Amino acid sequence: MTVPQPKPWIMGIAPYIPGRSTTDDGRHVAKLSSNENPLGTSPAARAAFAAAATTLERYPDASGTALREALAAKHGLDPARIIYGNGSDEVLHLAAGAFAGEGDEVIHVRFGFSVYEIATRRVGAVPVVAPDRDHATDVDAILACVTQRTRIVYLANPNNPTGTYSSAAEIARLHAGLRPDILLVLDHAYAEYIEGDADDGGMALAAAASNVMVTRTFSKMYGLAAERVGWGYASPAIIDALHRIRLPFSVTAAGTAAALGALGDDGFVAHTRAHNARWRRWFSDEIAQLGNAGLRAIPSQANFVLVVFEGPLTAEAAYQGLMDAGFLVRWLPGQQLPHGLRITIGTQDECEGVIAALRAMTR
Repeated sequence: MTVPQPKPWIMGIAPYIPGRSTTDDGRHVAKLSSNENPLGTSPAARAAFAAAATTLERYPDASGTALREALAAKHGLDPARIIYGNGSDEVLHLAAGAFAGEGDEVIHVRFGFSVYEIATRRVGAVPVVAPDRDHATDVDAILACVTQRTRIVYLANPNNPTGTYSSAAEIARLHAGLRPDILLVLDHAYAEYIEGDADDGGMALAAAASNVMVTRTFSKMYGLAAERVGWGYASPAIIDALHRIRLPFSVTAAGTAAALGALGDDGFVAHTRAHNARWRRWFSDEIAQLGNAGLRAIPSQANFVLVVFEGPLTAEAAYQGLMDAGFLVRWLPGQQLPHGLRITIGTQDECEGVIAALRAMTR
């Protein structure tokens, strides 16, 4: 060999493909491909971000003390059991880095967040894909995949890219069926969008059990996707292991300041949640009216809807048609979803525009 060779499992990784920002011809149009907040960011977060520009020469607090204490106060948690990182993606990668390795197995659902497989393969572990039940999580299928080599189970709830939701009873049943040496990682990136008082019990499990971690992000509900701030909650032993491999300054001082500002703006969060609930319901109802043309909305508790195409109009054709009409959505053939489009709930005009374009394509 004449050049450095990467580990063989690295070359098995399919790189993460983000949602597109421009059309094929370079136009900047309505971006409904990355589940960003269509209402922007809290004014309090923007003000805090701007104020942080006065200390650019200083390193951020590597321990994240202020943010951990604010999160603990907000959610009734122990700040010592909170870890934060460069988006929840970093925390998800830390879990694989600390608890899985070459030859180990890591389970995720068939239509799961693509970062799970990347994090798994990055450490030489083997991804094991559990079958779904009509695009939704099947707890029995996950448990059937468990072997003596299983080290981690990743599960997003609500799930991305399907938007489906598993109840507290199902999450408890999943946890009860896992050995104590298997880490259950519950990805709550979209938890703030769940309607009503539903709670999958994940945070309580993480507080009580030694093998559960919950991750969350400021990228979605709080509108801070540009600043990459995420966090996780787990037992002291898990958090201690993650700290040993965490980058010391992975979250910027400005990002931390913006996150603190966002946490204090309950009004912005309430407005975003109400907007999303209203237009998600409207959007799903409108898709239902296109059922005769083969379109179906998978029930969602997130800030997006997965529309599956089961008639003459294909998802690929709809993807191109929506792009031509000025709307970028997410087509995911690489995640075994060539028949579906994940569409972010945008502004009123954007939601109505997407439906009008789909209706025109199905006539």
